[in-house]
Amino acid sequence: MTNHWIDIRNADVILIMGSNAAENHPISFKWVMKAKEKGATLISVDPRFTRTSSKADIYAPLRSGSDIAFLNGMVRYIIKNKLYDDFYIKNYTNAPFLVNKDFKMPGDLDGIFSGYDEKNRKYDKKAWAFQTDADGVVKKDKTLSDPMCVLQLLKKHTSRYTPELVSKITGTPKGKLLEIYKTYAASGQVGKAATIMYAMGWTQHTVGTQIIRNMAMIQLLLGNMGVAGGGVNALRGESNVQGSTDHCLLFHILPGYLKTPRASTQTLKEYNDKWTPKTKEPMSANWWGNYPKYSVSLLKAHYGAAATKDNDFGFSWLPKLDDGQNASWLMLFDEMFRGKFQGFFAWGQNPACSGSNAGKTREALAKLDWMVNVNLFDNETGSFWMGPGVNPANIKTEVFELPCAVSIEKEGSITNSGRWAQWRYKAVDPPGQALPDSEIINELFFRVKKLYEAEGGAYPAPVTKLDWNYGKKDLNGKVRKVDPHAIAKEINGYFLEDTEHKGKIYKKGTLVPSFGYLKDDGRTSSGNWLYSASYTEKGNMMARRSKKDPTGIGLFSEWSWCWPVNRRIIYNRASVDEKGNPRSPKRPVIFWNGKKWVGDVPDGGWPPLENKEKTRLAFIMKPHGVAHIFGPGRADGPFPEHYEPLECPIQENPMSKKHRINPATKLFFKGEAGDLAADKFYSCDTRFPYVATTYRVTEHWQTGVLTRHEPWQLEMQPQNFVEMSLELAKEKGIKGGDVVKVSSARGAVKAIAIVTNRFKPFRIMDTTVHQVGLPWCFGWQYPEDGSGFDSSNLLTPTIGDANTMIPETKAFMVNIEKA
Repeated sequence: MTNHWIDIRNADVILIMGSNAAENHPISFKWVMKAKEKGATLISVDPRFTRTSSKADIYAPLRSGSDIAFLNGMVRYIIKNKLYDDFYIKNYTNAPFLVNKDFKMPGDLDGIFSGYDEKNRKYDKKAWAFQTDADGVVKKDKTLSDPMCVLQLLKKHTSRYTPELVSKITGTPKGKLLEIYKTYAASGQVGKAATIMYAMGWTQHTVGTQIIRNMAMIQLLLGNMGVAGGGVNALRGESNVQGSTDHCLLFHILPGYLKTPRASTQTLKEYNDKWTPKTKEPMSANWWGNYPKYSVSLLKAHYGAAATKDNDFGFSWLPKLDDGQNASWLMLFDEMFRGKFQGFFAWGQNPACSGSNAGKTREALAKLDWMVNVNLFDNETGSFWMGPGVNPANIKTEVFELPCAVSIEKEGSITNSGRWAQWRYKAVDPPGQALPDSEIINELFFRVKKLYEAEGGAYPAPVTKLDWNYGKKDLNGKVRKVDPHAIAKEINGYFLEDTEHKGKIYKKGTLVPSFGYLKDDGRTSSGNWLYSASYTEKGNMMARRSKKDPTGIGLFSEWSWCWPVNRRIIYNRASVDEKGNPRSPKRPVIFWNGKKWVGDVPDGGWPPLENKEKTRLAFIMKPHGVAHIFGPGRADGPFPEHYEPLECPIQENPMSKKHRINPATKLFFKGEAGDLAADKFYSCDTRFPYVATTYRVTEHWQTGVLTRHEPWQLEMQPQNFVEMSLELAKEKGIKGGDVVKVSSARGAVKAIAIVTNRFKPFRIMDTTVHQVGLPWCFGWQYPEDGSGFDSSNLLTPTIGDANTMIPETKAFMVNIEKA
């Protein structure tokens, strides 16, 4: 979230799209209701009429996978009616930037942007460059009239998304489209604010990144970024998804969103030079220019005294990705399926049910020599070898089960969707032999280290040189019991030598006050620069619980701690005018009192815009200092364009005849030698005529491993089900409560039919299209009698977003028959 949960109450308009917050984030939904109590308008856009929809002032149906058409239609409406915030886009976005005169868009090139390489399915992004002057500064047109300025290009690009065509693509009635566009666009008035709440209903598409960019562009056009009641707010699927991402859960990043090194990067200097952005913009803060301070401090946290200037601070010991390697979820299990892995740790997950194309995932597990399953209960992953249709005698994989502790059985922090890091105490001890994850990792580390020290190995240094001071040690140097406070302090960072900073001496061994004190010469450490200031000499900031709110807008700055530097609303200097006065006086985030900023922690202490010599632009993480309406960093285009899902109900993309699906996404099945039958797909095929999507339910946690074992939870939602419209049920002769078989090109699953008015048939390109929905929280392993049926991810395809590779599980094609 750019804002935070409580801030939702400050919004005048709330759009919930790609999310069913009332059911899947029920506690947080109270802030939506607080906003409504103050007069806010709630809009729900969803293929299904949900509990969220039942509380909405405006509801509109939308076919899964057509979100970009819907949102580009809104962009067109805003620009056509000049409802954008003129001051905001001129001062805080790249709307005035001039793009290369040779740049072409999908309307010119039948569905693609300039620079497309059809053979390799990728773009040469140099074709999307900005025009620059002799000094290398981007040329701008503050009148916003030049045909090559970003705003005019966006106007041209979205002019194709008329309400009539958008309605045909999405199935949303034209009248509803215009009602929503008018209501949401009204937030572009000074003093108004609107927010978006989205979740996996947006991300899990081949165009997921661009859907979110599309909404971010709308927020920028309307001046809704950096303000109270605004922002782009991702609703994370559980309480520490944000924290795990911050600390490099994903393959392509290190802690604090530093980049994972590539094999061709031989030295720390090469690495820092590659990832430290340069800028010619005189008013840009270019905060990522501090990259070397953060990377060196991270290496010092990893390797301690062993990391010196002479050995590049241990840079060679960091794991490297091969050049061009993609180690995302889909790629890992594809490689596993092809027999490229010997072993696998399934840690706190259940890929046999949670992974897209779960049948392929299960087959992949059978290609392993060994697997370690770390979880609270046995699950479909740990017991895949005795699952439906599997003969255990044919499975070579040796499975080890390690019982671990649940969250309330261990101490530590979680970072919620709003970036608030909150410290939690341990309530009870874990049962039996179960251990906290940190203790399991501690055991693994010292045993592997001991083996390397005794037997050597191909490259022992990355393990043997690790600094591991997370508690008192025994005579063999092993940590007896991991201290989570020691880990938190290392993440915050230390001064490793007596260090002078702005005239003050900080003693060796003291905690750094914030990331502004980190150095690139080895005198400081930090396990994650974003979390510097979370645990300082003043104490554990994450454990704070003060309910003071001097701002009155719900910042609660002394409750827990928020990255970065306890800033509750990111890019908050974009909420003021050129003099530093709040553009929304009723809910000021910050204001300039003539000497300093007051309110939230500002994005830097520079003076307001009118002081052109000393100020720095508000979007400090961007090299140009402004937000990107035109985004040249994406893999699939600088503007969002509608493409159909891999599987869809229509033959052609209504926006372009030649490119039905995202032209930059990786295809696993091309109909060529070496393709896997498990990756097959069928689009616009009479064998699979119905659009399907998946979702969560309130009663179960993820794949249900934590909740299916609880009889009271299972009683509330005992079986997999499929929701369908009355019209489809009548057409198929299905009644509510019938057991049906839902099938796709990849597999089939049984489900209980729920015949409901919550789904209605869509009218798509003059054809009736039915959509159904299934949860993904069941599996064959429990209940033990199999009455819950199996995972709906047996149906979903192997394909992902062009930028992130997150699987497309929210739009695919199925058939339904009585079982």
